[in-house]
Amino acid sequence: MRVTISVEQVRSEWVRRIEEVSGQDVMACYHCGKCSAGCPAAEAMDLLPNQIIRLVQLGQVERALESQTIWYCAACQTCYARCPKGVDLPRLMEALRELAMQKRGDHLEIARLDVQALAEFPQQAFIAGFRKYTT
Repeated sequence: MRVTISVEQVRSEWVRRIEEVSGQDVMACYHCGKCSAGCPAAEAMDLLPNQIIRLVQLGQVERALESQTIWYCAACQTCYARCPKGVDLPRLMEALRELAMQKRGDHLEIARLDVQALAEFPQQAFIAGFRKYTT
C-alpha cells in the first residue's frame, strides 16, 4: 500500500496536540525497537508500540487513534526504561487515548447514571470521570 505524506501532515495540528498533551518530542524516536521488544502486552496489540510512534511521526494520527494498541498499553514503563532516547511512550499512549476520547465525544452521561450507583460508588471515581470524560 502506497501512502503519500506531506510536510503539512507530519507537522499537523494533531501531532502538535499529541506532543503538547504528552510532553514528548515524537521525533526523538529513531525506531530501535527496544520498546516493542520489551513490551509485555505486545502479543495482544494490533500494532507494536514503535509502529504507533512511527504513525504519529508520519502524521498518520487517525490510524494510530483507530489502533487497539493505545488501549492495550498498561503504562508499565518498561518501554520508557529501555528507550535510549528517553521517550516516555506510556505518556504518548495516554495522550492518544485522551485525543481518541475527545474525538468520540462525551462518554459519561450524568443524566443516565443510576441513582443507586451514585450512592454506592466513591465520589472520587465520579469526579475523575467527569473531568476525564466530559467536555
